Amino acid sequence: MRKPLRIMTTPSPQATLDAPPKAAGLAWPLRWQRRLIGGATVLGLVALWQAVVSLGLIDPLYISSPVLVIQAGIGAFQDGDIWADIRVSSIEFCVGYLAAIAIGIPLGLATGMNRRFSYLLGPFIDIMNAVPRVTFLPILILWFGIGLWSKFAVVFLGALVPIAIATDTGVRTNEARFVRVARSFGASRLKLLTSIILPGTVPYLFTGLKYGAGRALLGVVVGELYASTAGVGHMIADAGNLFDTSTVMFGVTLFMVTGIGVTTLLNRIEQHFDRWRPQEQQR
Repeated sequence: MRKPLRIMTTPSPQATLDAPPKAAGLAWPLRWQRRLIGGATVLGLVALWQAVVSLGLIDPLYISSPVLVIQAGIGAFQDGDIWADIRVSSIEFCVGYLAAIAIGIPLGLATGMNRRFSYLLGPFIDIMNAVPRVTFLPILILWFGIGLWSKFAVVFLGALVPIAIATDTGVRTNEARFVRVARSFGASRLKLLTSIILPGTVPYLFTGLKYGAGRALLGVVVGELYASTAGVGHMIADAGNLFDTSTVMFGVTLFMVTGIGVTTLLNRIEQHFDRWRPQEQQR
């Protein structure tokens, strides 16, 4: 009687690096090590910042201090005006970023799957990638005014290009052998897209979404600093004109927390969709 065939698999190098040590009971999981080390580093820098200001080594007019920034934040929330600024900035970011996702992902898929379409739009995407999108802000303000629409446009343009480029790259780097096998079995373009191309594009797609989120936040900041009547960036500009460093740093902290929150959310979503990818592509 023949013994059943046993297939021995070799773990990928990245999986070997990420694997916990043998003595798992004596070691922290890697994700907790990252959080503890990263958190300790941030707290250490904040403590050093506070110590440098408290000891009088640097005038707080230039960099403020953590305590003064917290006090400025508490005062802003107590006054209540900050809520209107947060609402305006949130609307600008959400509308522009979601519009960039809705157009950037299909655009990247189309240029990656269709060579002629890539030849048609590729030069324009390269030009937009080479030119900082914020340089279009004066023209956008001329077209749309200083209201929300000009901010929507600059946020949209900032996030669109990295999302489209990352998606296009993900499509082009798919396993060619998987595509050939699917086509040999008569798979339609839709089946090929949902079964092979999209699952293999997941890491590139979310890389583009994270980078696009940073570009979108940059668009919000620059748009509100340049010409606006409300928003967290407008608050930062007003505080800077008054040399209110603590309020400026508080506004910067709001943008920083927003960026970290969006990145964390995208990481969680990526972990969920990572199960969709073919096993041989997982790392």
